[in-house]
Amino acid sequence: MNRKGLEEKRNDLKSQMSALLETAKTEQRAMSDAEVKQFDELEQEIREINETIEREEKTMNKNIDTRNEVEIRESEQFVNYIRDVIENRAEVNLAKGSNGAIIPTTIAKKVIAKAYDMSSILKDATKYNTKGNLAIPVYDNSANDMSMAYAEEFTDLESKVGNFTSVNLGNFLAGALVKLSNSLVANTDIDLENKVIELMAEAVARFQERECLYGTDGKVQGLRGVTLKHTTASASVLTAEDLIKTKNMVKKGFRKNAKWIMSNDTLTAIELLKDGEDRFIFREDLSGEFDGYILGYPVEVSDNMKEIGASADVIYFGDFSGLALKQKDDAIEMQVLRERFATQHATGITAWVDFDAKVEHTQKIAKVTMGA
Repeated sequence: MNRKGLEEKRNDLKSQMSALLETAKTEQRAMSDAEVKQFDELEQEIREINETIEREEKTMNKNIDTRNEVEIRESEQFVNYIRDVIENRAEVNLAKGSNGAIIPTTIAKKVIAKAYDMSSILKDATKYNTKGNLAIPVYDNSANDMSMAYAEEFTDLESKVGNFTSVNLGNFLAGALVKLSNSLVANTDIDLENKVIELMAEAVARFQERECLYGTDGKVQGLRGVTLKHTTASASVLTAEDLIKTKNMVKKGFRKNAKWIMSNDTLTAIELLKDGEDRFIFREDLSGEFDGYILGYPVEVSDNMKEIGASADVIYFGDFSGLALKQKDDAIEMQVLRERFATQHATGITAWVDFDAKVEHTQKIAKVTMGA
């Protein structure tokens, strides 16, 4: 029942209570036991309606803190650590790690979750929430050698199966640095916790997405492990044929959740392309969820993708659950750098994470590489 309905019902109940009192008064008698019971029941129902309305008002005014005691305590210690507030209670002291203070679990998970939301690649990758080294068994049937065939009774079946290999994920330490003005840090009217979470998540997402897309020698491999590759005939021009061939490199069974990843300039070039029947291959996404559709599959733009140029990997297509991302979502260490940026009237905050990313399913993702 909505607010108006509750108020109307409350007024009706009050009228019933008044009628009971008026009846007894008119008859010049005390209220009977039955009338007293009914009166008390009406009064209780009115009290419950008042409490419901009060709860609704609190919710509308955002006065309800739905966090549990642990979340509230960890939020306080996180903000106090940034503001350099001295805490005497042992239970709110942040533990020390090799790279600084270990962020409370609830805060760390918020940073990682927000980072994933900021990046399509990070969000779609298959997550492994662990800190140690990890070997993922991978079934390789790229040769299509697993089959079913007709057979005769009392005749042995010939075994045709793929091979099991493994993808090994390690630990690579990376740090992200953000700076906050000291005025913002000191301002108690600002939601410092969410502001820091947002800035840290943005820095983590930007770095990890770039590493997932292109990797670094001797560090995270990322999508360097993609083996399905289409190379264009030109070093500077993409054609509709290039995109069609790339799409068809990924088998239909793996294209259900596929999408395109490219830079904004690459998308601009593609928007003018037509297929063999003179139809534009790009379609607008009226819902606004994606940056458009190419050949029926959604497009997402990434600022980390390379622009069109000689030998550059400019487009990825496929189901990005084929990328394995190993990272402990509650293990982030942080340092607050007060003196380093003191002359800028700013406070630096570093976030340290261990992660790794590699392709674990080579048949799910293809890429477009520009010609030399």
